[in-house]
Amino acid sequence: MVLFLVFVISIWQVWHPCKKTCILSISPIIFRTFFSYDWVGKISTLKLRFRFSFFIVFGLLFLLGCSTKKDAFVNRNWHALNTKYNTLYNGNIAFEQGRDELRNSYRDDFWEVLPVERLEVTDEVKLDSEDNNPNFIIAEEKATKAIQKHSMDIKDEERNPQIDEAFLLLGKARYFDQRYIPALEAFNYILRKYVDSDKLNEATIWREKTNMRLDNPELAIKNLQRLFKYEDLKDQEYADANAVLAQCYINLKAPDTAIQKLKIAQAYTKKNEERGRYLFIIGQLYNQLGHKDSANYAFDKVIALNRKSPRVYMVNAHLKKIQNTEVTENNKEALLEYLTELEENRENRPFLGKIYREVAQFHMATGADSLALAYYNKSLGANQGERKLSALNYQDLADYHFDQNVYKTAGAYYDSTLTNLDENTKKFRTIKKKLDNLEDVIKYEDIVQHADSVITLYEMPLAERTAYFEAYIDELKQKAEEAEKEKERKANAGFAAFAETQGGKENKGKFYFYNITSLGYGKNDFKTRWGDRVLEDDWRWSNKARTATVEETTEVQVADVSIGGAIADDEKYELDFYLDRVPTDVKVIDSLRDERNFANYQLGLIYKEKFKENLLAAGKLGAVLKSDPEERLILPSKYNLYKIYEESGSTLLADQMKQDIIRNHPGTRYAEILLNPQAVLAGDTDSPDARYAALYKMYEDQQFLEVITQAQEYINRFTGDPIVPKFEMLKANAIGRLRGFEPFKEALNYVALTYPNNPEGKKAEQMIAEQLPKLAAAAFSPETGSSGTGNWKVVFPFKIRDNDKALKLKKRLEDAIKDLRYRNIVSKDVYTLEDQFVVVHGFRSKDFALGFAELIKNNKDYRIKDENFVILSSNYKIIQVHKNLDDYLKQQLTPKP
Repeated sequence: MVLFLVFVISIWQVWHPCKKTCILSISPIIFRTFFSYDWVGKISTLKLRFRFSFFIVFGLLFLLGCSTKKDAFVNRNWHALNTKYNTLYNGNIAFEQGRDELRNSYRDDFWEVLPVERLEVTDEVKLDSEDNNPNFIIAEEKATKAIQKHSMDIKDEERNPQIDEAFLLLGKARYFDQRYIPALEAFNYILRKYVDSDKLNEATIWREKTNMRLDNPELAIKNLQRLFKYEDLKDQEYADANAVLAQCYINLKAPDTAIQKLKIAQAYTKKNEERGRYLFIIGQLYNQLGHKDSANYAFDKVIALNRKSPRVYMVNAHLKKIQNTEVTENNKEALLEYLTELEENRENRPFLGKIYREVAQFHMATGADSLALAYYNKSLGANQGERKLSALNYQDLADYHFDQNVYKTAGAYYDSTLTNLDENTKKFRTIKKKLDNLEDVIKYEDIVQHADSVITLYEMPLAERTAYFEAYIDELKQKAEEAEKEKERKANAGFAAFAETQGGKENKGKFYFYNITSLGYGKNDFKTRWGDRVLEDDWRWSNKARTATVEETTEVQVADVSIGGAIADDEKYELDFYLDRVPTDVKVIDSLRDERNFANYQLGLIYKEKFKENLLAAGKLGAVLKSDPEERLILPSKYNLYKIYEESGSTLLADQMKQDIIRNHPGTRYAEILLNPQAVLAGDTDSPDARYAALYKMYEDQQFLEVITQAQEYINRFTGDPIVPKFEMLKANAIGRLRGFEPFKEALNYVALTYPNNPEGKKAEQMIAEQLPKLAAAAFSPETGSSGTGNWKVVFPFKIRDNDKALKLKKRLEDAIKDLRYRNIVSKDVYTLEDQFVVVHGFRSKDFALGFAELIKNNKDYRIKDENFVILSSNYKIIQVHKNLDDYLKQQLTPKP
């Protein structure tokens, strides 16, 4: 029987033109014949001798079939069967599982044109040694095993008809693991080696997909066009090839050609999921080209597929159609009805975030702002982790509040927008810049609000102030009572609802602690009232560790004055608690007025320069002039008001302000500018930039006292000019060089806090964080031993008043160093307002430094006997930073134990 079956298969193999298909189609018959229960039962009825002969023959066939070097019928079919039904079968299962994982984890970005293939592509370069998707690793291992163990390459011809499929699986596994170069090698091997394979067209399509991923779409297009010209493709292969072409043209920014290829692909594909995706992309590309009618026609086709295609395409097609429709009086009601149907459809629940956003935009377009804001918030609440949707909602909310001049709220929404955007994007940088500008607005508006509130309370007569706080306390009590009633109402409603359920009826009449629902409500009510309490004595006392309630930790706002800290219940409702917190010291109120005026001035400049809100800017600057400001704010406020009136076309107001400045502030820079506009040219020697450059040269020349004095003068003179923070930073550095660490730290803090969004303010903040901790150490390094290595200096102290003597010594030292052919450098360093040093730098050890001092003292050619001391370079830096020379000298004179 076995020999007969072998004979039949051999005849069939020789006769039939498609060897691979026919052999494998009959192979399951052979397996079922050999291993079915009926056949074994028949064998069991044969004589023992015949059964023994059968197993010998079968064993010989098995042994003969294991060889990959013999081109025999048994060998070919044995390895083909093992390849297809064992190795490749398991490899294909792993491959499909891996691809399903990628599809399930991938989330399409419907705000952009979708990729033709649902595959997330990253910029990282993967290597074979890296840990990749385990399913694709298994698929690759199975394909490799099939090639290694079952390939029958005899006389440069592959005799196992399944090896081409093994190479195809190998390439696809590598492709989905984004290892495109190895994948390309596998596909090219099929095309080069298996010229008679029925997988050539499929391998070509996969190869061109890989070329496209390798940023070579032109080559992919060329090869696919050749494929269309010379090969006969099946419908699905034709669809796949056109889909690859479409993606190539999308990458090449040719959407019109991509549309044509996608139309062909959707017509020939047999997969409705692909058809829905292709039609949706066609609609997106038409939108990109500005053809909204054609786009809507494509979206209608997506909608018509209904449940044949994934619902996500249909819902987004509905939304895209709505976005393409301009809201008018005629279609307003129809659009709202359309959106309401989408919202109320239960099957659309996973997409409510996007639907709510579209409803919000509809209401914003129709002027229903409150409804729009409500739906934006509903969209945020219904969003299922889609960061771009959250970013768009937060940005729309931020823009709305920004346009309403509610900058503090707008800033909070912009901040939330940034958390949902990728940092390395243009949009992130644009919003970040806007938020940085708003930070100053928020800061100064808070200062103004706080100062106005406190001053208003201070200026109230005592009776009026008392009445105000009594009304506020009554309002607090009323809110507390309403909150308590609401809590009780919810609890009773919960009990009543439960009582009607089966569980409530079963628990009815039971002891409290046996009634699970009553017990649950009781626990929640206790935690709401008392927080998390430890089981111990005196648990009710407030100083016990517990989680405070929101009511206890929330700051109390009185007339926009924040009274922070934990407030006990007995204080919250006491009149004296609030009256005692209103300042009564005139100095405090005057300080608040100065802060408010400066904040209003800064707001005026920000609204004018950064936001181009001239009306708001004029209001703030006008408020400054009406509030008895400091002298330094009056002139720049008037000048900026003049510029605002001039830009707004208010000629009369602008002329009045101009005459005011010329008449009341003659000789000032602003008066000169108004009288002679040429004075503002960049080359003007009296310009702020020129003054700064001259002052910086003085700083380099160590004229620190003059720098500090003149910098302050220029700060007062150029108040409001963008160069002021640079003067402040230069002044801070000069203070540090002249007065030491603590004054330097204080000056840097002032720059960082006053100009937080200027480059100088940010640099000061960086210096505080990074440099000041390194400079803070005031302990001297040990200088034990006379031969310690390092960088040493010889220092000659002088008084500032003896500057001529110091200069003469510096010249003599330089001449001596030149004569002795040393390579040391001499400098004159300011130490304090009264003291300075002449310093010789660059000695390798203490012995060298002491030797030099002794040499110039005793050598008859020099006779330099001025007082000096030798110091380690790191210790010299410490005395310059902390101005503690006396401590150093005392430490050196103290006898060592």
